[in-house]
Amino acid sequence: MSAAELLRGIRVVPVVVIDDADKAVTLANTLLDAGLRAIEVTLRTPAGLEAIRRIAAEVPDMMVGAGSVRRAAQVGEIVSAGARFGVCPGSSPALLDAVDEAGLPFIPGAITPSETLALLERGYSLQKLFPAELSGGVPYLKGIAAPIPEAQFMPTGGITVENAPAYLALDTVACIGGTWIAPASALAASDFASIAELARAAAAL
Repeated sequence: MSAAELLRGIRVVPVVVIDDADKAVTLANTLLDAGLRAIEVTLRTPAGLEAIRRIAAEVPDMMVGAGSVRRAAQVGEIVSAGARFGVCPGSSPALLDAVDEAGLPFIPGAITPSETLALLERGYSLQKLFPAELSGGVPYLKGIAAPIPEAQFMPTGGITVENAPAYLALDTVACIGGTWIAPASALAASDFASIAELARAAAAL
C-alpha cells in the first residue's frame, strides 16, 4: 500500500518532536481523542524511535509514522518499532531502495519540478514539500499543478492554523503536516490541555 492510499481521508497530520518517550502515549491519546488519526514522530531526538514504539504498541488506533527519515539504515529500525509510514524532507536513491525493499508506505520530499518528476517515476504520487512556506507555499503549489497535475503534496513547515485552510483548498494538497499542534513548549510542560485545544481546532479544518 502506498502512503497516498494509507493516508487517504486524513487531512492534517501533527508533526511532533518528542524529547521524552514517557509522554508519547499521552500525546497520542490526546490527539486521537481530539479527532486526529495520524501522527508523524520525527527522528530528530534520541527519544523518537522509542516514542514510535510505544505509540504503536499502546495506541493502536493512532496511525504512527516516522518523520525525518534520512538514512537507509533507519528504515528497518522504524519498521521494527511499528511505524506504519515514513516521511523524509528529501530523498536519496539508497533511501528509496531501502523503503521499496521494506514495503514501507513513504512520503519523500521534493521542491523542484525535476525532483517531483523523478519521484513520480518511482511511483511516489504523494510527496512532501518542506519547508513549505520558504519554498513558495501556496503560490508554488498552484504553479506546479498545471504542468504536473498527477503530483500530490503534504506541505510541512511554516504552516499555521491561520494559513492551513489556503493549503487544504488546493487540489494538489492531499494533507498538511502541522508542527503547531503539539509545540515543544507545551510538551515540555506536559500541557496536554493546550495541545488538545490546538488539536481540536486542527481537526476541524
